[in-house]
Amino acid sequence: QVQLVESGGGLVQPGGSLRLSCAASGRSFRIVRMNWYRQAPGKERELVAGIRSDGTTNYADSVKGRFTISRDNARTTVYLQMNSLKPEDTAVYYCNTDVWIEYSRSSFWGQGTQVTVSS
Repeated sequence: QVQLVESGGGLVQPGGSLRLSCAASGRSFRIVRMNWYRQAPGKERELVAGIRSDGTTNYADSVKGRFTISRDNARTTVYLQMNSLKPEDTAVYYCNTDVWIEYSRSSFWGQGTQVTVSS
């Protein structure tokens, strides 16, 4: 099993910034990729950004140029720097990881952290 612990959500004014963190822990796993998803009220969960084991990244069109995904040197903590936040970025943000545990590939989710963009 892999545990994901998120932090960094909160209330911010439009145009402001927040940084989310997600730390992965567990035994004997190899991370394939780590992702940030978000889900706004009444909407489906959507992929915001992802980073693969080789460091390549991808972003939703709606956040390109404003959000940056990165990771620490140990590659077990992923960050989402969110700048120029808009009210439409308001959502619960979830960390997700795809991993290999021995010969099985699994996906794990964090508990979610609320981001509210409002004046």
